[in-house]
Amino acid sequence: MTISWAVAGGLAAWAVARLAAVDRVRRAEPLAVPLVAATPQVAAVAPVAALGLRLARRRGPAATAALAATALGLLVRSRRLPRPQPAASGPVLRVLSANMFFGQGDAEAIVALVRQTRADVLCLQEFTADAVTRLKQAGLDELLPYTQHELRSSGPASGGSGIYARFPLSEGGPEMQPSRSAQPTALLELPDGEVVELVCVHPCAPCVGRLGGPTRWRDELGALPPPGERPRVLAGDFNATLDHAAFRGVLRLGYADAAQQTGNALIPTWWLPGRRALFPLDHVLVSPGCAVRAFSVHTVPRSDHRAVYAEIQLPVR
Repeated sequence: MTISWAVAGGLAAWAVARLAAVDRVRRAEPLAVPLVAATPQVAAVAPVAALGLRLARRRGPAATAALAATALGLLVRSRRLPRPQPAASGPVLRVLSANMFFGQGDAEAIVALVRQTRADVLCLQEFTADAVTRLKQAGLDELLPYTQHELRSSGPASGGSGIYARFPLSEGGPEMQPSRSAQPTALLELPDGEVVELVCVHPCAPCVGRLGGPTRWRDELGALPPPGERPRVLAGDFNATLDHAAFRGVLRLGYADAAQQTGNALIPTWWLPGRRALFPLDHVLVSPGCAVRAFSVHTVPRSDHRAVYAEIQLPVR
């Protein structure tokens, strides 16, 4: 009976912690922030645990586990359902984002993805000078000739980032607060004269003991600017999932997550080396009025992240 209540109590505690957003509490965040990302996995096993307890005739624990499973299931289920989109009828913008694992990601595979998706914009994180060379050799400059890079070479833990585009880029965009990794911005001028603000996002990882850990990660997410007057796209490795209160805070600014809008928010994009993909940490966010027409996830050899792609239709200017 003790084991039964331990299982049921653990599921109930997880559901309560997620619903109460315990990861917002500074004293709890070193443990809560990494764990809360596993909510979809816990939601998947909770009904099995509840059924097992019921078959074992552990009525009290079974009822508790079933209640927790229902709560977790409702939290996760909506991520599989596409959402109605705004009546946007402006130009279509195709955005691809990839974390290169400190420059080790396969450059030819990334360029092949640009060709396959006909991407207009490519955002790269953990970007290095060597990666610039390999991408050029693979033909990226011919497809996306305009660039905005911010390389950082003070060590392998301080990642650079870059933006490539099919159309002209200029400096500008929202003002960004200092961050551990580069987060460049740019203004993209489309052929019809429309200007779109681009932000390549990469807050620090919320790992305990790593250059600020969860506190700095939350602060860097919280420093992302709210939507402005122009259409805006934030793309990159957010090191966060929809189960993190800090990431939901970014969405409450008015942004929409392309994966969530298309019912693909449970597809994982990051994994530990040698393991199965675990968490959807990479995102494409769009400002109000933009419609998400498609979203997909793609493997990048020699990287610990998958690339994410979104097709976005902008509102009429």
